[in-house]
Amino acid sequence: MEAHTHPHPTKKCFLLINLFMKNTILLLIALVLAGLLHAQDQLSKTQQTVQQTIIRMFDALSNRDSISLKTFCTADIALFEYGQLWNIDTLILKAITLNQATDFKRSNSFDFINTTADKNTAWVAYHLNSVITREGKQATAQWLETVVLVKERKQWKIRHLHSTLIKRS
Repeated sequence: MEAHTHPHPTKKCFLLINLFMKNTILLLIALVLAGLLHAQDQLSKTQQTVQQTIIRMFDALSNRDSISLKTFCTADIALFEYGQLWNIDTLILKAITLNQATDFKRSNSFDFINTTADKNTAWVAYHLNSVITREGKQATAQWLETVVLVKERKQWKIRHLHSTLIKRS
């Protein structure tokens, strides 16, 4: 009959410590990598300010506030809407002046795809989803938009907006 030998208790302890250390090191590496990936998702203060400029411009549009709307746009803004080139006056006419529905309400949600900024210019791509109520009817619209902003007197302003309607219901 063969004698069955058990590993020495010290060797067993060493194996357990070794296994524990390997797992701990793997866990630490995973945590560091997760932290680095999360850090890349965080926006700089400039990127946040640029995105807020776009959101506030759409808030002004939703509130039918032409004065506030103009504060977020350059005087020479070019808007590419529905295959047409609009300026600020066209936008105000079509979205505010001719929009006289008393029950009008618009809410917007943004999914920012990319926001890049240097000292005086920013480029942004995003999906815009809007829920619009007018004359008792609710509709939703989804757009893919790109915006170019410039800094004027230390404030970001929209100079160019291109809008592609993806879906309307």
